[in-house]
This record gives sequence, structure tokens and C-alpha cells, in this order.
Amino acid sequence: MLGHACSMPNKTITKNFPIVIFLACVSLLSAACSHGPVSGGEPPSFDRESSSYTEPRVEGLVESDEIVESSGIAASKCLNDVLWTHNDSGDDAFIFALDTKGKHLGTWKVENADNKDWEDVAVFKDATGKCFLLIGDIGNSRKEPRPDHNIYRVAEPEIVDAPGSTKKKPARTASAEVMTFAYPDERQDSETLMVHPITGDIFVVTKQRNKPAGVYRIKPAFGSPTMKVEKIADITVPAIPNGFLTGGDIAPDGKRVVLCDYFAAYEFALPDNSTDFNDIWKQKPSVIDLGNRDQGEAIGYSADGRSIFATSEGRHSPLIQVRSLRTGKFPPK
Repeated sequence: MLGHACSMPNKTITKNFPIVIFLACVSLLSAACSHGPVSGGEPPSFDRESSSYTEPRVEGLVESDEIVESSGIAASKCLNDVLWTHNDSGDDAFIFALDTKGKHLGTWKVENADNKDWEDVAVFKDATGKCFLLIGDIGNSRKEPRPDHNIYRVAEPEIVDAPGSTKKKPARTASAEVMTFAYPDERQDSETLMVHPITGDIFVVTKQRNKPAGVYRIKPAFGSPTMKVEKIADITVPAIPNGFLTGGDIAPDGKRVVLCDYFAAYEFALPDNSTDFNDIWKQKPSVIDLGNRDQGEAIGYSADGRSIFATSEGRHSPLIQVRSLRTGKFPPK
């Protein structure tokens, strides 16, 4: 663990609060660490905080009253300054567009889709220049574990199609394609779905309460009854619990991965001498401060890879941005 990992993050968590606190206390006791209060206050500090990003800045508040549990966020690669998000389980199959200041741009009902437990969203731009939203119905936190999960792929809607749209009068997407998959080993709970910007491979990272998170790679097979799902890595982040991950994204250049839990973000970088993306999971992540979030589950890179956006669950939650301090060439929008 890192230098300050023995002090439990002082922040209120509304979801899975008893589990997180219990696990943290067990971990702390086993490590013979002393700890302080477990609610209210500031997020933790770490010894290996990244020097590659600015301090977190609140760009605005999520304007829409309809977004009450922003569980995933993704930046459009076809529309300028557009972010996509959705609610967690309990909502219908709606997606929401907002700008980079939090202004509401529209509400869409996703055709041919069902929200059992939507947890994350990603954007993929194919070789023809067309953009798709991939929505991960991958949560499994209910009492009866799900044997399989769905990933929906839908053509990214045009913003001009939805002026003034709401959940009562939503715009409509094209019909979504669906891919159903099952884990090759055991039933899992996951809140992180990512897509590689070049290969189109889909990565799902599990949410673990008492062990490392598992990374699973899925070769896209929308409309096909068979697909290859394989576990490729176990990963940990410098936090307690160390596998309790709630969101993530792959940078547009395919060389960085950002993951988050309720408190901070963790960035993995592909070594300069490597061309194998799977080497990224062997690296130690740096910690990125995201500021105060009541329950952070959504994180994603900007379309050009120069920034990271994050939200929190709750109505009118802050839209947080950290900007990269790196120099050099970034992929264009």
C-alpha cells in the first residue's frame, strides 16, 4: 500500500457503504494500521500522485434533473464538446447528452435495449468515421447473480435531432445491436466497460471487494451467438479495497487507461517500447486527484486525450475536469 493507505478515506458513500467500510476496516486491522473517522471530510492523499495532470476543476454542474445517478461518461469522437452519460439501474433505457460545462443537450430512448443494470458507456469511431455508443449492462450487485450480461451498440445520435427532449418526450436512437456474454470462470459484478480505439476490442473490468479486479477482453460479436471472452489480467490500484473499481476508459491513442473508484482515478500507461496493449495491465498506476465526489462512478478521456472528465452520482453533480500537462502530439478530435 502507499504511504497514506492506512487512513481510511473520509467521505460519505451512499452505495455499498457498509461493505466498503467493513472491508476497509478488515484490511486496516490486518495491516495493524490505525484509522480515523469514516464519514465526512476530504478524499485520501497518496505518495504517488500523478504530476501529469492539473488539479481538478469543476467545469459546471450537470444541468438535467433527469440525471440522478451518472454511472458512466464518454466523450463523442464525432461531435465537438459532447459528453454522453446514463443513469444506473432503476432507470429505463435512456442516454443523455451534455456539453463540457454540464448543459443538457438532449434525452434519447435507446431502441431495442433494456436497462437491467447499466454501469458504463464508451464511444467507438470505426474506420469509416462513424461513431457508436457502447453501453455496458454489466452490473451484478443484486441478490440473484446474473448468468450473463449485455452490451448494446447504437449509432451515435445527432444532437440536432433532440431539441428540448426529455424522458417524457425523448428522441429515439436507431435500433441497438446487442451482444450477450458470460464470463468464462464465474459470475462477476462489473462497472467498467472500455473499447480500444484501434482494434475495437472491448474490455470489462470487474468490481471486487476483497481481491484484485479482473480484466476480461471481448472480441466484438454483435449479432453473433458466439464470441470469445477471455480473462487477461488481474489488477490492483493503491486504495482500500484495491479492486473496487467503478468506471474507466482507454485514451484515444490507445496508450493509456484510466480507472476510478469512489475516491480517485488511477492511470496505467503503456511502456514506450511496447506495442502489445496487454502490457499496460502489468504496470503500476499513478493516482489522479479528482477532488470531492460523493460517489464517483463515471470517468472518461476527452476526445483528444488531453483531459479527463468525471462525474458523481446524485442530481446536479459536479462535472470535474483535469487537464494533461504532457507535451507532444495527441490524437486529433
